[in-house]
Amino acid sequence: MRVERARAGQRRDVPSLVESARSGDPRAVARLISLVEDASPRLREVAAALIPYAGQAEVIGITGAPGVGKSTCTSALVTAYRRAGRRVGVLAVDPTSPFSGGALLGDRVRMQEHATDPDVFIRSMATRGHLGGLAWATPQALRVLDAAGCEVILVETVGVGQSEVEVAGLADTTLVLLAPGMGDAVQVAKAGLLEVGDVYVVNKADRDGADRVGRDLRHMLALGEHREGSWIPRIVRTVATTGDGIDAVVDAVTQHRAYLRESGELARRRTRRAHDEIAELTLVDLRKRLDLLPHDRRLDALAERVVAGELDPYQAADELVAEVLGAPSPS
Repeated sequence: MRVERARAGQRRDVPSLVESARSGDPRAVARLISLVEDASPRLREVAAALIPYAGQAEVIGITGAPGVGKSTCTSALVTAYRRAGRRVGVLAVDPTSPFSGGALLGDRVRMQEHATDPDVFIRSMATRGHLGGLAWATPQALRVLDAAGCEVILVETVGVGQSEVEVAGLADTTLVLLAPGMGDAVQVAKAGLLEVGDVYVVNKADRDGADRVGRDLRHMLALGEHREGSWIPRIVRTVATTGDGIDAVVDAVTQHRAYLRESGELARRRTRRAHDEIAELTLVDLRKRLDLLPHDRRLDALAERVVAGELDPYQAADELVAEVLGAPSPS
């Protein structure tokens, strides 16, 4: 009987799924995100159905090295936003399990206190080999939660070090978490996180070394260039396990949100986000077209010409793209 109900759910048409998701049905939301993750043939239909309802949510990225307390901080932020009566979505992007292909930490053990709250939707997503700290399907999954009425969406990333900066392209506000004993601000600068953070959170601030982390951060940020009227990143100390400092993080995010709206930066960031998504989808489409061609022999032939010195690699790539698209090679 359960199998029959599951199959019936899979056969539901996209408009009814979207309608159910917008009415708060968590199963419909989960099903839509699954369609996105699985690159379903109905993915284009899903995107078209969602777009009229998207663009309202506040997207907050949470990033930092493994062990700084991202999941605990995310849970504390959910509590703070729910206390304010806001509906919250969480996308927790985890490493891929080598066995199931799913999210390795899919149980989200640190967020169990919110599991029964109907106004909180938590979804673990596997990176599936994507190296930037985010799953490739994250933008569309965000759109699902946005259309489903989530007012705040928290995107917690894997924590993969120097590739972690990708979250900044996806979020309206990026929180960078650090903790004593987890590396100094110089390491953060090397990872590129000083370029993307809007709010820096020194978590586990009750431990020795928290003052030094904050001092190093202030010093490194002071070395950066800040245009007149631009946002100056905030530094906030927290102890996420007790909730200390979380309200200050929410205040800093609220201040940044006001700056984004007043300066026009929110529209610019979202346009840039759409630009990157279109570019990524275009590349995916090109790869699919290449796979439809018997391109192995053609690639081998082009490779042989490169080795023989008849073509350089750029010319060879131009010929292959021109063949796929049916368009002349660029000059």
